[in-house]
Amino acid sequence: MQGQATLTAPVPHSTALTALKGKHTMSQRTPVLVGIAQVLQRADDPAEARSPIALMVEAVETGLDDAKAPGLRDRIDSVRAMKGVWGYRNPALMVSEALGLAGVETGLSVVGGNQVQTVFNQSALDIQSGRREAIVLCAAECGRTMGRARKMGMDLDWLQDDDPPKLPDTSYGDTRWTRHEMEMNRGIQQAVQYYSLFDIALRKQGGETVEGHLARIAELWAGFNRVAQENPNAWIRTPLTAAEIGTVSPANRAVTFPYTKLMNANMRVDMAAALVLCSLDVALALGVPRSKMVFPVSGADAVDHYFVSERDNLHSSPAIRLAGKRALELAGIEAADLDFVDVYSCFPSSVQVAARELGLDPKRPLTVTGGLTFGGGPLNSYVMHSIARTAELLRQTDDGRALVTANGGMLTKHSFGVYSAGEPDRPYRHEDLTAEVHALPKREAVADYAGPAEIESYTVMFGGGSAKSTSYRSTYGEREAPSFEPTVAHLACRLPDGRRSWANVEDPDTLGAMCEQEFCGRPVQLDGGGAAECR
Repeated sequence: MQGQATLTAPVPHSTALTALKGKHTMSQRTPVLVGIAQVLQRADDPAEARSPIALMVEAVETGLDDAKAPGLRDRIDSVRAMKGVWGYRNPALMVSEALGLAGVETGLSVVGGNQVQTVFNQSALDIQSGRREAIVLCAAECGRTMGRARKMGMDLDWLQDDDPPKLPDTSYGDTRWTRHEMEMNRGIQQAVQYYSLFDIALRKQGGETVEGHLARIAELWAGFNRVAQENPNAWIRTPLTAAEIGTVSPANRAVTFPYTKLMNANMRVDMAAALVLCSLDVALALGVPRSKMVFPVSGADAVDHYFVSERDNLHSSPAIRLAGKRALELAGIEAADLDFVDVYSCFPSSVQVAARELGLDPKRPLTVTGGLTFGGGPLNSYVMHSIARTAELLRQTDDGRALVTANGGMLTKHSFGVYSAGEPDRPYRHEDLTAEVHALPKREAVADYAGPAEIESYTVMFGGGSAKSTSYRSTYGEREAPSFEPTVAHLACRLPDGRRSWANVEDPDTLGAMCEQEFCGRPVQLDGGGAAECR
């Protein structure tokens, strides 16, 4: 299948086991995804909710059952968990002990939305090299239950280990901080602030009007909502129009300009997932049905310049461009050949940047789940759900191909995976292009600059500690909403010599105008202490 993506896979996969052993292009160590699971919990009473570990155990058990190979459990030699907001020191060990998986290697990722795909890529390499023969990946978050418990003043005794077990055998990921000190000194440290800045930079770069840009990103998110309506494991399946998503209301407060609440990742979810990979020879020996097999074909990883302050511009990502396209090249396909795509979607700007860098048609579905707003945003583990859903859809085809993208930090750390329902004609391949990305030019950033500059991008923050709060009930339950008044604007500024600096604006009239007019490109005077006066 090639061309325009569809989320309705019309060609059922044959359940007959094909003669894979005889294919000259297939190695017996070829990695194959054989088991998937997703678990959603909607307990209203935190006292009745299951813990993240309990959800992970259920997900792994379900994933093993999904492979339809009873002997698979005994072949698992590694369990790898994704880091969450809970305090478990070695959740992989807790899961493996609960399931009777004795003597397995345990692993734990660091924090980052890219980590699921990055660990998956490493797991595929470990299987292909013969280092491991069967690996479980698992993750869970209980943001909904934890939020309700905090509101009720309830302590959850499952947030950390009572008797800390031994540390994981392996840790995955890069822990380097991605926020520059001068950004933090201006109060810029939340993800939504950075991604809003990126979106307004995209608006300027594309020559859009403020009104036209708002309408376009609302329609983009409405498309994600339409996909969620068809995803049985999406957290929010309620139909929503672009107008409902883009319009500020008591049920959809302004968070940052240009984002409403319904354009933010939804972390108030209780979700778990698991993936089971093994080598082809193990799958064949255990009798895994051919209809359950999905093949990872290629992967790539790369990291943009760590600090936003040092990036050449705020509307592109060299790491996505180089690593994403390399993953496709390693698979021997182009973007137009993909049947399914899941682009990491914490905020609209992350989707827009990735689609542009990868050459994806913006009119095609860019998610299989509904994204982190509607599919659900369980922090670092979202991509495990996107891989699981991708596998579900690929299983309904004979030769479908898919791309999953993952993003961590402030559009910083990127990981890609290409998957196929059909047998690949080449070994699994992976590359890390970080060195190539970091060889690209950096922009120098200046703290406490005083003098003339030009606004490169900006965002306006709403609410805050001094804002009055009003209680209201919406489709998604009781919430506390700050007032809709803007409180501060954060400005990325270009200096006359091309360097970058940061400043804030608090004048109410200017803040209001920034939500209605284009301020990018306007002259501004910086006072050297963090304040700016727009001209």
